[in-house]
Amino acid sequence: MLDATFTSLYADTGSVMSSVTTWEFLVCCLASIVLGAVAACVYMFRHKHSKNFVITLALLPLIVQMVITLVNGNLGAGIAVMGVFNLVRFRSIPGSAKDIASVFLAMAIGLATGMGYLFLAVLFTIIVGVVNIAFVLSPFGSASNPDMTLRISVPEDLEFSGMFDQVLGRYTENFELSRVQTSNMGSLYQLEYLVRLKDLNNVKSMIDELRCLNGNLKIALCYAETKESL
Repeated sequence: MLDATFTSLYADTGSVMSSVTTWEFLVCCLASIVLGAVAACVYMFRHKHSKNFVITLALLPLIVQMVITLVNGNLGAGIAVMGVFNLVRFRSIPGSAKDIASVFLAMAIGLATGMGYLFLAVLFTIIVGVVNIAFVLSPFGSASNPDMTLRISVPEDLEFSGMFDQVLGRYTENFELSRVQTSNMGSLYQLEYLVRLKDLNNVKSMIDELRCLNGNLKIALCYAETKESL
């Protein structure tokens, strides 16, 4: 009786869905749910995340599995689905490199379970999860010292061009003036540098020297906001 669920009203859809039994479909669904949860856990490991994205990531293999099961063997339906995926892609908000990689992982799981390759899906998820955790725990890809943002306030009558270059040259591996803006009703200028310090233990010494040059006005040093991309 339940197998009638997988029988189309149309004479021939060109899909393998009509040959799938209820239990086969439910087993694939269960595998997609479990592996989707695993992929979401791998994504959350030492990574900032939102609950909505994690839930979406966990459900994505199940959704992709259903789509692949329906279009398997049907060229026309497959092309139509690719067009829909392209529309979703261009209307979505760009994420970090890890966000995009996690989405691809979830889609790969859904592709495998949708075609019935459950063992392959499990093996692939384990391999990617182990490699991802190993890379996160290792120093692979991390810089010796992170990029930081240095903001220096100077009075409006001070000629600041090149004034801080000598001090920054001694304490940083490289520095770049990225922005200049006015503040406090135009009575102050705020210079923003992107710097990479040689030694984080010398922060106080550097700031003390900078304070002597900018008239002891406000100086702020913080970690730079990084924009990840593929």
